[in-house]
Parts: sequence; structure tokens; C-alpha cells
Amino acid sequence: MRAVNGRTDPAGPVPLHRRRRAVSELGDALRTLVELATATEAPVEDLDRATEVVREAADLLGGRLRDRSTPPSTDDLLDGVRMYNPVTGTGSALAPPLRIEQSGDVTVGACTLGLAFEGPPSYAHGGVSALLLDQMLGYAVSASGHPGMTVRLETSYRAPVPLQTPLRLTAEATAIEGRRVTASGTIATAAEPDTVLVAATGTFVALSADQARRLFAAVWGSGSRAG
Repeated sequence: MRAVNGRTDPAGPVPLHRRRRAVSELGDALRTLVELATATEAPVEDLDRATEVVREAADLLGGRLRDRSTPPSTDDLLDGVRMYNPVTGTGSALAPPLRIEQSGDVTVGACTLGLAFEGPPSYAHGGVSALLLDQMLGYAVSASGHPGMTVRLETSYRAPVPLQTPLRLTAEATAIEGRRVTASGTIATAAEPDTVLVAATGTFVALSADQARRLFAAVWGSGSRAG
């Protein structure tokens, strides 16, 4: 066990960048597995064998686990590194993942949703669209210099979001009133960025010091940049 950038790497004397790369590669493999498991029409014998292999992999990963109050050793909140974020995290099997960039005052995102995100046949589940937009709006609010937590999200579904199709998402902070920030965002396809499929408006509120301590005291107690 040794300290890595102020943290202890549970895997031993391995540089942080190597651990992050390994986490990202595992996340990529898991996303491929999830997508193939969703799309497969393999024979039952292959499904049974795949189940055995996946359970063997789970045994490898289950020997050393963190709890909800212990941040991942790969993360760094001060630098915005969240490897397991379910929308953007490269280590998350749940994330598309969404890639986000800042272009002036506008936050721009890109991703492609696979069959694992299906709601209506061939289209994304509406809850996935809300998840993506909540992430985009939160990023835009933070980029405005007034980070906060979501207290309200209003979503308007104008047309279904197609799967296996490159998407373009945008978001922007539109109003700042003290601790309260309003942001708006959209989802469109990359091929037709002016045709809005889903739109959302969110309200975010900055935490007071007391609220932050109450919610995150256990995480802060970890004494790491991740906390």
C-alpha cells in the first residue's frame, strides 16, 4: 500500500495514471459486454458458458471493495475526475459514455446510445434522455462558476431519440439568482443538430456550508482529494 497523489492505491505500488487506464479499459470491456449481451441471439450453450466466465470475472473484482462513503482511489473531485460517473465515467459499465466539451458559454456533449438503453423499440428510454440532460445541465451550471445540485428538472419529449445514432447535446446556464441557477439543454442527432428531440430546463441550488457538511461529512472524512 502506498500514497498516490495524497491517496492510498489499494492495488499497491502502481502509478495513478496506470490504474486509471486499467479502470477505463475495464469499463470499455464491460460496456462492450453489456451491449453484446443485450443484442445477442447466441445459442443457450454459449449463454451458459458466458455466464460462467462473467461470474469468474466478478470473483476477481470482489476481493477488495469500497463502501458508499469511500471515494474511488482513481477519483479527484478538485480536478473533476469521476471515473465511475454513470453518464460520463470511462470506468462505468452504465455510461454511454457522454463526452463533454465547453465552447464559450455553451456546453456541448456527444454520445451514441446502444441497445442497452432501449425503451420503445429502436429508441432510447425516456429516463435515459433525462439522465443525459441532467448531467449536461449540471456541467453547464458548474462551468458558469455557480455549481449546485439539481432541485428541479422539467423535460419535454418532442420526438424519440434513436439508438445506435450519434447524438449532439447542448446546455447553457440561463439565469443566476443568488444560490439558484437555471439552465436549459437539448438533445438532437449529430446529423440534424437543429432538430430538437428532447429539451429540458433545470434548477440548481448551491449548497450552504452546513448542507455540504451534513451530506458529505463521511466522504470528506476520507481525507483525500477524491473526497
